[in-house]
This record gives sequence, structure tokens and C-alpha cells, in this order.
Amino acid sequence: MTQERHEIVVIGGGPAGVTAALRARELGSSVALVERGNMGGTCTNDGCVPARVLAHAARLARDAEQFADYGLIGEAPRVDFARLLNRTQRIVYEVQEKKQLKARLETAGVRVVERAGEARFTDPHTLALDGAEELHGEKFVLCAGGHARRIGFPGGEHALTHSDIWTMKALPASVVVVGAAATGCQLASVFAAFGARVTMLDMAPRILGGEDEAVSRGVAEAFERRGIELLTGIGGVERIEKEGGRLRLFYTHDDETRALEAEAVVLAVGWPGNVGSLNLDAAGVRAERGYVAVDDALRTSAPHVFAAGDVTGRMMLVQSATYEGALAAENAALGDGRGYRHAIVPHGGFTDPEYAGVGLTERQAREEVGDADCAVAVVPYADLDRGVIDGRPEGSCKLVVSRSSRRVLGAHIVGEQAVEVVQLAAAAMRADMPVEQLADLELAYPTFTSVVGLAARQIVRDPDAARSPRGSKHSAAAEWEHSERG
Repeated sequence: MTQERHEIVVIGGGPAGVTAALRARELGSSVALVERGNMGGTCTNDGCVPARVLAHAARLARDAEQFADYGLIGEAPRVDFARLLNRTQRIVYEVQEKKQLKARLETAGVRVVERAGEARFTDPHTLALDGAEELHGEKFVLCAGGHARRIGFPGGEHALTHSDIWTMKALPASVVVVGAAATGCQLASVFAAFGARVTMLDMAPRILGGEDEAVSRGVAEAFERRGIELLTGIGGVERIEKEGGRLRLFYTHDDETRALEAEAVVLAVGWPGNVGSLNLDAAGVRAERGYVAVDDALRTSAPHVFAAGDVTGRMMLVQSATYEGALAAENAALGDGRGYRHAIVPHGGFTDPEYAGVGLTERQAREEVGDADCAVAVVPYADLDRGVIDGRPEGSCKLVVSRSSRRVLGAHIVGEQAVEVVQLAAAAMRADMPVEQLADLELAYPTFTSVVGLAARQIVRDPDAARSPRGSKHSAAAEWEHSERG
């Protein structure tokens, strides 16, 4: 059996792992990276990239509904789901080719073992790969990612996860989505846009429970207008029965057992870390609730092992995984204990309409700084000229600001291009910009991004007029109208 020795061994070739390996090489360490499948991780191969292709197709179908309003003649498109999935796979390949991750790593001097299969610790410093190869590492950075959770109940084998979508043969006429967080909402939105009858189930009292209540409410209302049935606060799923080509899902609600029929059931009920096959006990690494436990320096219970990205369960976003990968590599290579807590991480979902958020929700802000220090503005998209021009007046932007520090604590948006718009608020927060400076920005007109400036000027003009969670009164000023006070 051959054994290679490296100062740092990185497990996982997604955003966290690639970033960790490159950073460790920059710091002078000898580095090996092990990826069990294709480079790029869930993000490129199974998550963000293919999901965004589906969302783009859904958006094109939705835009066609406006043809007549804008003097365009043409029939509404119908989806060829098999062709769409082929296009999705081609885009994945194109992104892989564009990134050239293995070549970049090898050019930097990283030893890359791609498609290595499962890797497992045999002792604290030895990693055995499928086959006859072993890697010895003085230190390790675990970036093994995560996977869609499957819950155990009778008939659960008939349910799909998002990973199974890419091999579907046709669009189901009806879909039940179990789980109403980010993944479930994006899948429900896409299926509905393509004409499927969609029902969403969740045990939580509202969809997108981790988002600001205005986002949750805004997306829920939009979904219901689009014909998506939302069933929240259920007791749980009992079983699935298959009858011919249809499925019958039984769930509990208000102590009663109820049933739904559909052609497909999709589970979007969590994202545990890929820890099962690593044999972490042999390395002295502790796992908790399906994730590798780490401190703020991303160090595990074994002093020589660090972890970053989805496998830690902390902040399962590409942008966060990249930051964590670099930090874990620095602490591993330099022996530092530099810590970091995610605070300003813009995120969102490519639903219809889109939603996005950054920073504290209104409820979190009021708990952290107190009601008296919170100023809140909510500006509807209907106040935007761009919303009227494009026929997209649905949605709103909520800005939460500290009265005392004048800094933005959070921003939460539902509406067209929300994931793009929120970046402005995130940049202002990262730059520690007072709300007066954000209000004074000369933003291009007409744009959706100007809704952030409108909300900032609303707070500058009238900081005592906190807006209710149901929305704001009509904004008095156009987005291009400035005054000495905002």
C-alpha cells in the first residue's frame, strides 16, 4: 500500500475545500486535496448551478405571460422537461470546464485526487482511500459537504430529494414538496411555473422560517396567488402509499390523519453533513447532530483537524464556505486561532418572486438592541418606477436601522431581482456606512436597487415612524428625489 505524506490534507473539492487548499499552498504548506466525485462540490454539480438553470427557465416562462401587455404576439411556451434537464447538465459541464479547478490546484502545487471514492481515517493522521492509497497528513481540513436528508417512514423510498430531480423523465402533473425552507420553496416555485399543481407541507408555522417575517409572509402570499397550496404547522408525515402511477402521502394535522395524492413527492427536510463514512472517531473528531463540531476558529475536537463549509452545519452557503475554507487553512498552516462569526452574509432564493436578506431580522434586532433603538422602513416595489415599467410591482424592501449608531442592522427584500438588490445593503453594512450616507447615494434610475435608497431616506426623514410588519404607507418621495434631510 502506497502512502503519501503532506503537511495539510483537505477532504472535499467544493468551494470550501478548493479555497482551503489554495490558501494553504499560498502559505507554503505541502497540500493534498481528496474529492470523492467530481470537483466543484454540491454547488456546481447538484445545487446552486443546476437549480439556477431551472429557475431561469421558470422565469422565461413567467415573462412570456406579459407578451400581450407589451404588444408582443406569441403563444405561451410549454416546457419539454427532458430537454431542460439536458440543458441543465450541459451548463454544469460548462461551469466545470470554465473553472478548471483541478488544473488550477495542480498549477498551484496541490496534489489532487479526484473521483477517489470514500475516504476514511484509520488513525489520527492517516486517511485511507478506496483502493490501495493512503495519505498521511500532519493536519487536516474537512470540507466534505452535505447531502439531502431522507426521513424514515413507511413508503419513504417512493419520495425524491432535489438530487433526484436531475434524472426525472418528465414533469409531474402534481407535486407535494415536504419542507418549506430555501430548497423546498425554490423547487415548489419552479414546478408551479412549469404548470404542475404544487402543495407544500412543513411542520413550522410559516414557510422560510429562518427569514424575516416580512419575507416569509410576502413569499407565502405570492405563492398562494400562483396556486401553490401551503399547509404549515403539520404534525408530521406518516407514510406514502403507491397506487399505480400515483402516490398518496399521509400526514397529521390537528391530531387528524389526512392524505394528499400526487404524481411525485419531494423531500426538502434538511442538509446533514457528510460525516458517516469518514470514521471520525479514529481521528478523535467529534460530530454533533450530523455535523462536525467546531469552535469559532473552525478547529474540531482534535487539535490538528479543522473543518469548513456545509459539514459544520454553521452557515451553509457558498460564499460562507469560501470564507471558512480560507480561515481554516490559515489556522491550520500558521497555528493561529483566529475566529470569525458570520454576520454580514447576503443570501436569498431564486423563487418567484425572489427573496433575499442580510443581517438581523427585525425580531432579532429588537431583541438585540431593544425596541427603542430600532427604526424600520418598508418600501413596496409598487413605489418604484422600475416596478411599474417592468410590470413587476410585487414585493417590498425592509430596512432595519439602529437609531443610536445610525448603522444598518438588516435588510430583507421580496421582489424582482431581490438577490441582486440586497448586495447594496450588504456592502453598506460591511463598509460601516451610516444610513444617511446610504440615503445620499446617487443610484441609477430606473432600477430595482433604488428601493434600498428609498428605504434609507424614509428612515432619515422620519426615524420615529416605525413601519408595521404588514407594510408601510406610500412613500412620499420618488427614488430620484433627494433633499437635505434625505
